Amino acid sequence: MTAPPSAVSFEHNVAVPMRDGVILRADVYRPRGEGPFPIILTRTPYNKGNLDGTPSAAYEALAAQGYYVVSQDVRGRYASDGEFTPLFAAGYPDIEDGYDTVEWCAQLPDSTGEVGIFGNSYPGFTSYCAAFSQAPSLRCVFAEGMTQRLTDFEPIFRPGRRLAWSMVTIGPGLREKRGLPGPHDRAEADALWERERHKWLWYLPRKDIPDEKYGGADQAGYYRILMTQGGVDTFQWQNRYQDIQVPVFHRTGWYDRFVRAIDGYTLMAKKAATPAARAGQRVMIGPWGHTNALHQYEGDVDFGPEGLLDHSELLLRWFDHWLKGKDTGIMDEGPVRLFILGDNTWRDENEWPLARSQYTDYHLHSGGNARTPHGDGSLSRAPSGDETPDHYLYDPRDPVPSCQLMHDQDGVFDQRALDSRQDVLVYQSEPLTAPLEVTGEPVLHLYAASSAVDTDFTAKLVDVHPDGLAQNLCYGIVRARYRNGYESPQLLTPGEVCEYTIALNPIANVFQPGHRVRLDISSSDFPNWDRNLNSGSDGYEDAAIVTARQTVLHDGGHPTRVTLPVIPRD
Repeated sequence: MTAPPSAVSFEHNVAVPMRDGVILRADVYRPRGEGPFPIILTRTPYNKGNLDGTPSAAYEALAAQGYYVVSQDVRGRYASDGEFTPLFAAGYPDIEDGYDTVEWCAQLPDSTGEVGIFGNSYPGFTSYCAAFSQAPSLRCVFAEGMTQRLTDFEPIFRPGRRLAWSMVTIGPGLREKRGLPGPHDRAEADALWERERHKWLWYLPRKDIPDEKYGGADQAGYYRILMTQGGVDTFQWQNRYQDIQVPVFHRTGWYDRFVRAIDGYTLMAKKAATPAARAGQRVMIGPWGHTNALHQYEGDVDFGPEGLLDHSELLLRWFDHWLKGKDTGIMDEGPVRLFILGDNTWRDENEWPLARSQYTDYHLHSGGNARTPHGDGSLSRAPSGDETPDHYLYDPRDPVPSCQLMHDQDGVFDQRALDSRQDVLVYQSEPLTAPLEVTGEPVLHLYAASSAVDTDFTAKLVDVHPDGLAQNLCYGIVRARYRNGYESPQLLTPGEVCEYTIALNPIANVFQPGHRVRLDISSSDFPNWDRNLNSGSDGYEDAAIVTARQTVLHDGGHPTRVTLPVIPRD
């Protein structure tokens, strides 16, 4: 979608005053011709447009469809004044700034005064903040790639994504503003990260990472809290859902680490302020990662032509309905729209989790040698009997490497790259004779012991294809000290068997005939998750490392099992 020549006028760095006097700046795109026009807004820390001040072709194209488009740098970023407070820090200003910006937009000349807001990732966060603000002129929200709780995607520190985000994405602009050393340009920072990423990912103790790498002492302080606070949800949205007065479209992907954006739908459909707002909630989950490029392929798998969507057309279907009163058909679709992996088709549902789910236990079995896919680990519905436990050594100096995209984004990657690891236990079913649909949120009930006073256990659900391709589906982790909740951390007694509950990310996948259902258990997935040093240290204050001997039990008294939400197939 492109804009015809001269179809849109453009103003750069328009001042938008906030209630505390701080000036934020926005680019404003207006269709030429006779109005009035509704407004669609996005608020971002990632640069509101082209750095040279020229218009964004994407926003010009949206404006040419009959909308004011306002793209704003959030507080403290690029052209906007003030100090940047990231979303994971207490005291973030985006609810108040969202309100003030929406109401400023509503006063634009020759506008209808009706505003919609959109954005993916951090702009998804600012879109939710605007919804919580109860700005009177806000009519609808299109929020993408953002969960509802910080603890959903960062229950423990995630050095891969978090350090790449700070040093490459956020840091350059902050260093430039403050005259700090280091790259001031995103491309330069990207190149430096490729050369130095292993230095910072493996750095111990992390408290000694220089402040300027984060963009200054204040930013470093936010990260130092994040590294040590364990399970603190700074979003604090749990008491705000009754403030939602507008329809919200929640979009994410099965391979987006923010896939729990689906909780935004479930919470708002239940708790929003009015019947109309509750009925207006919609969610879409496709075969995508953390991106606006809605391709049919993600990593190593092509999910077919139905996975390919035009992002701008999807946006316009939503905004045309709510801001222009057009019948685009988007509200005729089911409130829950899921791309079913394996079948590679879309399906509409009425709720999440699906009411017809049959929660089915698949038990782990082995003769004590489940290490690697070549071991004797198996997975079946038969209950555990008198079985020998499995053991492995977890050495934080040699963690299981994460299979991820550059900058540590999730994707589809053939897990055979890890087949030689002796610290991964593999339990897999026999080849299936009929399709098995798993749609929902798998849970692992794990009985395990460790020689260490603290450690991690990880779980990964995998679809093994007949040709051997091991397609990752979803994963989860538990830090042993938090096994009874973040509010009551407790170190382990070495050798004592404990029961752990590991919630895996949501998924919708059909294991086709000839495929195997596989569960991988280990103690690391680095740098997707921080390494547990097994010493009782969090790696922030000191660098003491201990190798742990891990034991996974699966017998009658310790029925380790993964509970799968199985959907009956007609």
